[in-house]
Amino acid sequence: MLVNSKSIFVFGTTTALASVAGQQSLAGTQTTTFAPTANVVHQCKAVTATALAFGTYTPDATSAKTATSTIKFKCTKNSPVTIALDKGMTALGAAAGTLTQRRLVNGTNFLNYNIYTNPSYTTIWGDGTAGTFTQSGALSKTVETMSWVLYGRIPAGQLNAALGTYTDTVQVIVTF
Repeated sequence: MLVNSKSIFVFGTTTALASVAGQQSLAGTQTTTFAPTANVVHQCKAVTATALAFGTYTPDATSAKTATSTIKFKCTKNSPVTIALDKGMTALGAAAGTLTQRRLVNGTNFLNYNIYTNPSYTTIWGDGTAGTFTQSGALSKTVETMSWVLYGRIPAGQLNAALGTYTDTVQVIVTF
């Protein structure tokens, strides 16, 4: 009986070794793929604008006073953008400016002016309402700086203008 039990034990070990040896000789290869992804979002930053400085205005002058300003910012490539301007932040209540007639203010006094998209002063730059227009575009280069020139004009003949410094604050709204 002892021999039989050794034989069974040896037979079991041989079967286990044959099984392990068989797995090594039947080894194969399997492959798969995966997809790395990234999402580039619209981004605009570093919005700046230079002052729209008209300089000295003479009320009895026969020609308008003009000035320019430049709006600059950086956006992601192919980002469609729209640039709008508000009516200004004058604090004159009922006498405050509108998109079609902005006002520079000095106390309760004001000078009418406006901002245009072109140097012929025919298209008012606003928010796209009340007969005004916005500017738009898309970047064609990687993180390029976009810039737009705006054209300001104070009409001549504002004879009621009082002595002093006149100011306004116009908000630039970049939508992307």
